[in-house]
Amino acid sequence: MRSVLVLAAALALAGPAVAAPAAAPNPAPSPAKPQPVLKTIAADVDPKALEATIRALVGFGTRHTLSDTTSDTRGIGAARRWTATRFAAISKACGGCITVEMPTKTFTGKRAPNGVEIVDVLGVQRGTTDRERVVIIAGHIDSRVNDVMDATTDAPGANDDASGVAAVLEAARVLSKHRFPATIVYAVLSGEEQGLYGGQLLAETAKAEGWKVEADLNNDIVGNVHGIGGAVDRAHVRVFSEGTKAVETPEQADARRYNGGEVDSPSRNLARFMDGLAERYVRDLDVVMVYRTDRFGRGGDQVPMLEAGYPAVRVTEAAEHYDRQHQTVRVENGRAYGDVVEGVDFPYLAQVTRLNAVTLAALASAPAPPSGVKIEGAVSADTKVSWAPAADAAGHRVWWRGTTEPTWSHARSVGAETSTVLTNVVIDDWFFGVSSVSADGWESPVVFPGAAGSFESGAK
Repeated sequence: MRSVLVLAAALALAGPAVAAPAAAPNPAPSPAKPQPVLKTIAADVDPKALEATIRALVGFGTRHTLSDTTSDTRGIGAARRWTATRFAAISKACGGCITVEMPTKTFTGKRAPNGVEIVDVLGVQRGTTDRERVVIIAGHIDSRVNDVMDATTDAPGANDDASGVAAVLEAARVLSKHRFPATIVYAVLSGEEQGLYGGQLLAETAKAEGWKVEADLNNDIVGNVHGIGGAVDRAHVRVFSEGTKAVETPEQADARRYNGGEVDSPSRNLARFMDGLAERYVRDLDVVMVYRTDRFGRGGDQVPMLEAGYPAVRVTEAAEHYDRQHQTVRVENGRAYGDVVEGVDFPYLAQVTRLNAVTLAALASAPAPPSGVKIEGAVSADTKVSWAPAADAAGHRVWWRGTTEPTWSHARSVGAETSTVLTNVVIDDWFFGVSSVSADGWESPVVFPGAAGSFESGAK
């Protein structure tokens, strides 16, 4: 208390305090129009279906990338073919709305010195009107034990990452009952533990197919609630997002360093988008936005997507249990190790799957984010915001927030215009963005001005 009083006295002697940025118009933006279908989608997620998928995958013994590919009962080959049949069954139930694709490529590296054929299993649900725009949910099917080169020992991989694969398949089952303007890709990837090969193959496939990837939701380790040291967390899920783009050019970096954008990549605004959806449509689950590309010193299949210029996030449980990751199943000194089914909490996994499903549905239903977002207003009391609208946008919302605020705090709805002036909103004191809104109220993620925030994909 004494230090607070001393500081107050010092400030008084120093003269009047510098005022914070004046409160701008519309200080409490209303959320996007409620979409009842998102509640229906969330309610349709079935924990029992998730459990059945994980038990089936664990039943293949090991799904190591270098394991048997010819057996029908053991190894990664059998697991991939089983996944393809699951997509086929879901497609049959929806009248053929999902196409199964299995891109393949041979990779060689430190953990695959003799080369290995990587096969991704994709379920592609084509959009109705904006088919080239793509949103993706992904998880990796391969598993491992302590020795990353051990392809024969049982490696259940129940949480890492059968949980992610289960989320992908359940999202496909639920969302296949609906139709969306944009395309949804359900991606089950191989080779993550050997070098993120499945993610690299997915990025190459996206480029070869000409996909306009708006978002990649990589689900990796999403089904456990018991952390090391007795921590239990069923109420949170972490969403990791890169700060500055992996494909940023030196010129773009110069502009970003000067004008801001370090925390406004498209991936980070995608994380904010997910956070808002969780608050409205996934009861009792809160998104914790982590301002990192991944956990410290670790990686996932979203990284190759980011390196290709595509917006991507990593979704991971709040409380990881490291005795259950990359461990051979065993008991030592009374301590159990291994990634077994008993380590998965299926109601929690259902919550994470609900978040993914409503995010995919919201993204695929909304117009594409605007492009060419620009701000002007140096030495002015007003800020002009302009943009190029998406073809299917009926209107827009202009957003702004204080430069140290984590989420967008102010908004103004505008019509089909391509610019607006924010009177008495000084450009120096705020960050700005624009979202697209459809005629029926679906809203895109917010786009920060310039290259730093653009959702337009492509490497430098």
